[in-house]
Amino acid sequence: MFITLEGIEGSGKSTQVPHIARHLERFGYSCLVTKEPGGTAVGKKIRAILLDPGNAGLDAMAELFLYEADRAQHAGRVIRPALEAKKTVICDRFADSTVVYQGAARGISVGIIEEINRMILGDLKPDITFLLDLPPEIGLSRAWRQIESGLRRQGESRFEQERIRFHEKVRQGYLALAQKEPGRIRVIDASGSQKDVKSAIEAELDRLPGHK
Repeated sequence: MFITLEGIEGSGKSTQVPHIARHLERFGYSCLVTKEPGGTAVGKKIRAILLDPGNAGLDAMAELFLYEADRAQHAGRVIRPALEAKKTVICDRFADSTVVYQGAARGISVGIIEEINRMILGDLKPDITFLLDLPPEIGLSRAWRQIESGLRRQGESRFEQERIRFHEKVRQGYLALAQKEPGRIRVIDASGSQKDVKSAIEAELDRLPGHK
């Protein structure tokens, strides 16, 4: 099984990933936790470029191809081998992020992005995606509190420094995807407490076909 988490900055994806793994492992699943960008050694170097606030002038197409390069390495070296070994892969961000951030928000043709993703991924697609949804004002406030307290890296704050309109476009792009694929994408209200979000995700997991 392949599970992904998506959402705007500060939506709590990284917090929920280990909770999902622990929940599934209690039912006998063998889980691999990973992320994009940065799920491989090469990907960590790409991530450093992409999230560095000093690279605010990065061209949108250059940004797109860096994300896709990270994804090609990640899918080939981490995700596919784990799925072939019958592991459950839980990934913090995946292809939906690129469709939304570089497509809906940056304005690159979604058709181009989807075609590149098809070239890289073939038929590889998440079985279920949790979209942690909340207003950008709340998400960004949380993200900056974490950065200022040292829980998140100041050196990875390029997207947090985007204007609020950018994040509104990201949110609307995600909600449009959820409307398009309601069977795969489960929208979770992320405006509440971490405990509430955790419970909502676990309730969805417990309804999956074949869940023990």
